[in-house]
Amino acid sequence: MSDRARFFAEETWTGGVIGLGYVGLPLAMTMVGRGLSVIGFDVAERRVAELNAGRSHIEDVTDGELADAVAAGLTLTSDPADLRGADALFLCVPSPLGRNREPDLSYIRAAADTVALVVRAGMLVSLESTTYPGTTEDVVVPAATGSGLVLDEDVFVAFSPERVNPGADMKTGQIPKVVGGVSQTSAAVARAAYERIVDSVHPVSSAKTAEMAKLLENTYRAVNIALVNEMAQLAHELDIDIWEVIDAASSKPFGYQPFYPGPGVGGHCIPLDPQFLAWRAREANFATRFIDLAEQVNTKMPAYTASRVADLLNDRGLPVSGTAILGVGIAYKPNVGDDRESASIEVLRHLEDRGARISVLDPVVGERRIAAHGFTPVDQRDRLDGFAIAVILTDHAVLDLKAIADAVPVVLDTRGAYRRAGIAGDSVVPL
Repeated sequence: MSDRARFFAEETWTGGVIGLGYVGLPLAMTMVGRGLSVIGFDVAERRVAELNAGRSHIEDVTDGELADAVAAGLTLTSDPADLRGADALFLCVPSPLGRNREPDLSYIRAAADTVALVVRAGMLVSLESTTYPGTTEDVVVPAATGSGLVLDEDVFVAFSPERVNPGADMKTGQIPKVVGGVSQTSAAVARAAYERIVDSVHPVSSAKTAEMAKLLENTYRAVNIALVNEMAQLAHELDIDIWEVIDAASSKPFGYQPFYPGPGVGGHCIPLDPQFLAWRAREANFATRFIDLAEQVNTKMPAYTASRVADLLNDRGLPVSGTAILGVGIAYKPNVGDDRESASIEVLRHLEDRGARISVLDPVVGERRIAAHGFTPVDQRDRLDGFAIAVILTDHAVLDLKAIADAVPVVLDTRGAYRRAGIAGDSVVPL
């Protein structure tokens, strides 16, 4: 073990987290919980001020947990100079797609610029933002070595993809961490550091391997979700209940893993990550046919779902235009209040474009965010019998599904929520 790897394995060191969003803040909290000092940095001064005031913007971090972390050694700042006191820097910034579905590295490049300002001898720099293979070498290494520091002697660079699962019981420190260095020396240093933070580390041979592993994880999900979405459409045409089909297939104890259809894919990972791989493949003149086909199927699901709503209304002699429709749930996944990249909103936009009068019931997202999208908020305590149809788009556990089915003439259940809850009713129609 090198001296620097031994330092991270045995000494009490300080971590610097760049980006205090849904990845960076839980990572900072985890490091504090493992007895390390942490400097959390974010360019958003308002966010830092709110955190310093004890108000967490992340559902997985309570205000009380935040206060305890600050008391235990978490420093929160919007001044990049404060990061000079860190021994390791962890880059946890957004990595969205651009207007033409190409990788937008602006946040990663900005974080790399911050690294260039504060990097010093002995530092480990680890990128955690999802990106295409080669980014760590192309963007982070030049930033870390631009001042004259020598890679693997003065500074060490690695990639370790985030695996945050918002709303889940498993916390950051419990999730196994893939770690790949830009060299074997950097890999050893990064592994030693991460072994102080998480329960399990899975080392790989390179940063590129770690970058691609993250993309494979989410591409696997995107492709299988697309498969079951297409199967759901076929099952409807054949008058077969796709949820019963999935239950039957799931009885096989080997060779099958269930995936479930829905109104589309949403969130920060599944709709975006496969496109990093597809973009990189195009640069290498390689056709990613599975990825491209999966995106076509998944991106058409909101329109398909809206068409199913229109068909159900038509069966009852009602037009979409002017009809009151209740959208139930606009978060991108159950039991979280995050509505960014949500396919549920796309479904409602399609119906709105056809002239429907849209109201939304989502007690987890809340009325303020619902109104911000231009929809009329509805409370579970309100009367719901004025709606011609309800669409279950996000199946939060707090929803009173029976009350919705009792009040509304027909319910399109895009999530199989009624079947899982054991609630039967002639008004409920599966996707």
